[in-house]
Amino acid sequence: MSISGEQNNPYAQPQANPYGQVPAPQNAAPQQNPYAQQPPQQVPPVPGGGYGYPAGGIPAPPPGQPGAREGAGRGKTGWLWAIGGAVAASAIWASVLFATGGFSDEADPDLAGYGYTDDLCAKTSLTPFENAHFKIKASTSAKDANPQHTGAQQNTMDTMSCNVSLEPQNAGSSDYSSTWMYSTVTLHKKTDPAPEFADSYRSYEKQDASTRYTVEAVPGIADEAYLVTRQDAGGNSDSSYVILAVRDGWMTFQSTWSSYASSSSTAEQPTPAEVATMLKTSATETLKRLQDTRSR
Repeated sequence: MSISGEQNNPYAQPQANPYGQVPAPQNAAPQQNPYAQQPPQQVPPVPGGGYGYPAGGIPAPPPGQPGAREGAGRGKTGWLWAIGGAVAASAIWASVLFATGGFSDEADPDLAGYGYTDDLCAKTSLTPFENAHFKIKASTSAKDANPQHTGAQQNTMDTMSCNVSLEPQNAGSSDYSSTWMYSTVTLHKKTDPAPEFADSYRSYEKQDASTRYTVEAVPGIADEAYLVTRQDAGGNSDSSYVILAVRDGWMTFQSTWSSYASSSSTAEQPTPAEVATMLKTSATETLKRLQDTRSR
């Protein structure tokens, strides 16, 4: 039977739009066909996709959806979702960096391989002083133990010290002399000592006092080193006071020689230049031993 003459057949005549209006059933309210409008437009593709969308772009929703507008409704929502996801991811990443110190201005301490020891005296080289005919002065009591050492580990720094009392090996019973060699080591764990290290020793030359000092750089020892020598009035050779200061990374070291001999003493006292040589030799070996402590 031919259907070309039937009036209610939607295929009776060709339609310009294959999604054209469908005739409503008899006695029924007209229904709007959601496909009666033009085909949805596509949002330009996003290279490589992202945030859960495949490469090629974010599909646009069918028009007519609540809140949607022609050709851009879902695309706008997708982009807002993508931006929100990026912000959320950035916030999470920022919280991780704060928690782990990623945004911290603090630099990692450069301890140059040095390690802490609670007995610096055990690491201090006394060989140069022994070669100069000095020996450790015998202790008179447990309270006055010689040598004496201290040490402390803290959050910002580790500190170590060693105090040794020396005397000439050939000193007579009537000779009076007092010789001390005092060493300190600081491992700076929070603050770089480099910017202030030189000035802290150069300041000896700028003191407005009757006691005068000379300060000179010492090449060949660690990152920097300085020798501070007291200039005694009248050229008194029976006493001397010499400091050797060394910085290696965030480690600082200081050894101080202080000696005095009475005019009746028969033991020969070293000159400041000789003391400086002994301090340099001792410091070089002592610092090497402290680095060996860290390596173990």
